Amino acid sequence: MASKMNFSQTIGKQIIKGKAPLYLQLQEAIRTAINDKTLLPREALPPERDLAEELGISRITVRNAISGLVKDGLLARKQGNGTFVSSRVEKQFALLSSFTEDMAGRGLVADSKWLLKSKGPVTPDEALLMGLRLGAQVYRFNRLRLADGSPMSIEHSLISADALQSEHDVVDSLYKALEASGHRPVRALQRLRALHLNKDQAELLETEPGAAGLFVERHGYDSNGATIEISKSWYRGDSYDFVAELNA
Repeated sequence: MASKMNFSQTIGKQIIKGKAPLYLQLQEAIRTAINDKTLLPREALPPERDLAEELGISRITVRNAISGLVKDGLLARKQGNGTFVSSRVEKQFALLSSFTEDMAGRGLVADSKWLLKSKGPVTPDEALLMGLRLGAQVYRFNRLRLADGSPMSIEHSLISADALQSEHDVVDSLYKALEASGHRPVRALQRLRALHLNKDQAELLETEPGAAGLFVERHGYDSNGATIEISKSWYRGDSYDFVAELNA
């Protein structure tokens, strides 16, 4: 791990005033430090004020450089804690697993902040997607997912009421609760697309509005082919790489 002084000296050598805008030079210097492991995942950058003083440039220049790298997903801002090198998680896109299982497999502790946990009637659009009659009951589980205390994704899950006895069955892992009731999905269809996080999403995920994100929609089916789950998740773009194995 580089000390604050060593880091400032390292990137300072790469900044040659006059050749290009200073904030772009600083961006490239920090990008290089991340790529060559001078800065390690989850390592904190020196405060903007300290960087500006050490490098002899303005705080606005430092802020613009860091903001660009945050949008690119290489850095992450944590409110009240500073700026850190992003730590990425590889998610096997072809593997039907829960967030809790994914994090445990990487030695991270999964946690949730509940945004909504309720039971109510299905909407017409939801009834069509899930193959339910109008008026049927469903559970809604909306939460912020965290790994080792860091926000990773916002998850909205819609679950058929037949799959659980109560919304209180879900304490930590939704799939654990569904498995206990005999209704864990055995097959799913997933769609992924890139987007920019809006203000509310960015606030929950402790990043900047407009930062890169990934949206994943999953439709999960039980062994009888019934739709058990429809989930929509918004991931920090700097936290996840979705990986799929392809065979000819």
